[in-house]
Amino acid sequence: MTIVGIGEDGISGLSAASRDALKQASQVFGSPRHLQLAEAEDRGCVWPLPFSIQAVLEQRGRPVVVLASGNPFWNGVGSLLSAALPDDEWQSCSSPSSYSLAAARQGWAMESITCLGLHAAPFERLLPVLSRGARIVCLLRDGSAPAQLARWLAEQGFGRSRLSVMEALGGPQERIRTGYADEFKVSDIGALVLVAIEVDGGRGLPRSAGLANELFSHDGQITRSAVRALTLSALAPRCGEMLWDIGTGSGSVSVEWCLTADRTQAIAMDVRSDRLQNAEKNCAAFGLQHRIRIIAATAPDGLTELPLPDAVFVGGGASEHMLDALWKLLPEGTRLVANAVTLETEILLAQWHERVGGRLIRIDLAEAGPLGAGRGWQCARPIVQWSVCR
Repeated sequence: MTIVGIGEDGISGLSAASRDALKQASQVFGSPRHLQLAEAEDRGCVWPLPFSIQAVLEQRGRPVVVLASGNPFWNGVGSLLSAALPDDEWQSCSSPSSYSLAAARQGWAMESITCLGLHAAPFERLLPVLSRGARIVCLLRDGSAPAQLARWLAEQGFGRSRLSVMEALGGPQERIRTGYADEFKVSDIGALVLVAIEVDGGRGLPRSAGLANELFSHDGQITRSAVRALTLSALAPRCGEMLWDIGTGSGSVSVEWCLTADRTQAIAMDVRSDRLQNAEKNCAAFGLQHRIRIIAATAPDGLTELPLPDAVFVGGGASEHMLDALWKLLPEGTRLVANAVTLETEILLAQWHERVGGRLIRIDLAEAGPLGAGRGWQCARPIVQWSVCR
């Protein structure tokens, strides 16, 4: 199998190796647009809906070409196919990615921009990277998406962002038009479409832990901002790590875990359906549905079939049975953080601290508020936090 990256200039822009693979192929898989660009004719096979690579895998042993846009390994089908086949059954012939072409047209250094595939993802994926001065290139699904993106950006307070709509880059039908998000009037847009965004007008999400409570949907069951910051510090997220968030409540810790480091993931669990719904709302609001899995489960019974974590947060409901089961289940090196607000749970965490060590701290917070004609300190319930490395 040969995975061929094809551009808008069609066969004329392909390497000799790509053209040879196309000539020898018994079947050519791709989108209708790619098959037309490659002049596949009766050998062409359009991807099925819903999308699946099974039809390609069924052709093992035959000369087959799979077409993708530009670089097949950048938001393309390349990684799916390479993961399903041994190394000696496939090869790749890439072309310049549409992101590279977009950056070149804008005069932007590739290392200074963020590239996102939003052709099958919500605009909320942009939230973590939206900040004044940021440069972002987005691949969109169709000609109606740029106007929708412009409206969404304006609603988020980024109406003065400059959008460059780029169609059919690298081909004879290439077209680039520019407008501002809050004055967007570009129409009659065709595929393949990218939008280059020069972000302006908003402030973006802070990248420090402890986001404001008001940013989350919750019923009062939420790890408060300052405590959440201390909890994230104790959990110490690193790129690519997995969190178990037990008794997730609003899901705020899972959200901030995934915002803190690249490629982090979380499994958030609770037993109450209303709190799971709030967690789902918060995951969607921050564009993190692809990185946070929300399940109705109890600990420890619901943990045995899950992928093992790098860190575990117990936000409420810790018990001797739960901690004992976790200690036996978790691999060496796993970080465990548990917060307690009741005296009973405080005693439990103190006992475990004495037994296996770690760090035990008490968090006392007070915030100024009205008191008669003046102001006074309003104290929150103290939190006891135990953190330990298994």
